[in-house]
Amino acid sequence: MKTLIIARHGNTFRPGETPTRVGAGTDLPLVEEERARGIGKYLKNKGLIPSKIYAAPLKRTTETARLAAEELGFTGDIEKLSDLTEIDYGPDENKTEDEVIARIGQDAIDLWNAKAIVPDGWKVDPEKLAVVWQNFAASIRDGETVLAVSSNGVIRFAPHITGDYDAFCATHDIKVATGGVCVMTCENGVWTAKEWNVKAFKFV
Repeated sequence: MKTLIIARHGNTFRPGETPTRVGAGTDLPLVEEERARGIGKYLKNKGLIPSKIYAAPLKRTTETARLAAEELGFTGDIEKLSDLTEIDYGPDENKTEDEVIARIGQDAIDLWNAKAIVPDGWKVDPEKLAVVWQNFAASIRDGETVLAVSSNGVIRFAPHITGDYDAFCATHDIKVATGGVCVMTCENGVWTAKEWNVKAFKFV
């Protein structure tokens, strides 16, 4: 069996701050450690110890991976994987959600959250991201467990490795929370989501 653990980075906005849509062009650090450390604690409690950890090369993802690794007792190198870097929100980068909705409409946001249909102006290649996850999953060896830390816009394309993305979207919320954990396993060549969007920090 192969195991792919996918985690979203922790919070980049403090309580009371108005969050904005932050993509590849904005490199914010974490503002707290709880959610990142929660990832590591949760996985350790579940006995899911990765032999390799990958992170997109942004502060929020590399910091999350480092803090999770500390909790796991992982002493290896965290490998940066640029293919997992967050998407580019184009004209909506750093805009509040109200401003984004005013430009593209609530229906566009709903389709993005339900089926990863890209709103007008966002610089996203769904087919490329599907292949990124498929190739990454294929690179995992039998018996291996790996952790990949990325962002919300990229993670929602990971279920393409199951072979039936539409069916996955019909039964799961593809929008993963900050500090959320997804566990996918492969048996006999078939990938299945054993856990999806678990708010790990609530269980430790």
